[in-house]
Amino acid sequence: MERKDKKTLDEAALKEKLGPEAYHVVREKGTDAPFSHPYDGLFEEGIYVDVITKEVLFLSKDKFNAGCGWPSFAKTAPGADVEEETDGRFGMIRTEVKTDTTHLGHVFNDGPEELGGLRYCINGSSIEFIPKEEMEERGYGEWLEKL
Repeated sequence: MERKDKKTLDEAALKEKLGPEAYHVVREKGTDAPFSHPYDGLFEEGIYVDVITKEVLFLSKDKFNAGCGWPSFAKTAPGADVEEETDGRFGMIRTEVKTDTTHLGHVFNDGPEELGGLRYCINGSSIEFIPKEEMEERGYGEWLEKL
């Protein structure tokens, strides 16, 4: 598994790897256009990791179709290092969710009640999906029992 050290990020290499649009979302608090990322409609078993550090952030079992155009999750993965911060941009008060390296999206209190009432509305550009059948070989075998 190629987990990255947060202290040695090369911004130029990261921008080249991600491309300008994804880099804008991930590092400059941008937003994917709604319904533009394939992860919105992806409901296979697996995990979602931080596109930069490769740390596990979300589990497929917690994903649901919110109809909003972005991948939506009821909660973060156990132990996920996700921070929340007030975001007052664009004349709205929202709660941004992020990691030390990556802007993920926002969390809202309008998720399904039966799943806890939260909706983590996440930019597809900020995460990478690892299918269940690849988890062991990519170093995420310990997460299989959590799916």
